[in-house]
Amino acid sequence: MINGKKVGAVIPAAGRGSRMGGVTSKQFLELAASPILLHTLRRFERAAIVDVIVVAAAPDLLPSVTLLIRKDGLKKIVRTIEGGDKRQDSVWNALGALAEHQVDIVAVHDGVRPFVSEKQVTDVIRTAVQERAALLAVRSKETVKIVDDRRTVRSTPDRNEVWIAQTPQAFDMRLLVDAYESAMSARFYGTDEAGLVERIGEKVSVVEGSYDNIKITTPEDLELAKIIANRWNFD
Repeated sequence: MINGKKVGAVIPAAGRGSRMGGVTSKQFLELAASPILLHTLRRFERAAIVDVIVVAAAPDLLPSVTLLIRKDGLKKIVRTIEGGDKRQDSVWNALGALAEHQVDIVAVHDGVRPFVSEKQVTDVIRTAVQERAALLAVRSKETVKIVDDRRTVRSTPDRNEVWIAQTPQAFDMRLLVDAYESAMSARFYGTDEAGLVERIGEKVSVVEGSYDNIKITTPEDLELAKIIANRWNFD
């Protein structure tokens, strides 16, 4: 809760993780003796600013997710729901569940991004309360090239203006629902919530994140995650 506004979090965790390889879905891969998803959920459970949480998972994984939550004693998770074919579908389903809890501000965070700090969660939500839309991001360390379908460089944007988007991304609930309704009616699929909000002409504020806040999608990411977890003394 902040300034009398109820805060909800959506954790989409319905992906299969084809880039990871293997038979275990990436969110259930073990990191520091616990599944990656559980570490992520603990971050939001412990964030004082977050009131309620909804988790979206693939239908066949819902029993496993529900058991994971119950065994760890997580109290803020009010629903586990079926995710859709794409991440955007999963978040849309979760927004419907959050609406039942009269949420004013919603934060969306990847289920396989376990290294977000409580301060980062709090900062991005506080910014969303003030500005209606905010996301975590980090400055690009590399020079970025815009390339066409023939792999020819079209342009080189100023690196000082290039930021790498992360999650959580936080929004006024009504604004995010409007952005989703517009996208779904046009059958438009974006890669993040901020893009959908930008699409309807709204500004999104940037809160500086951390290079530790990685999304674990490949075997190389998992190896890096083990190093970060050791440094964080992960529980």
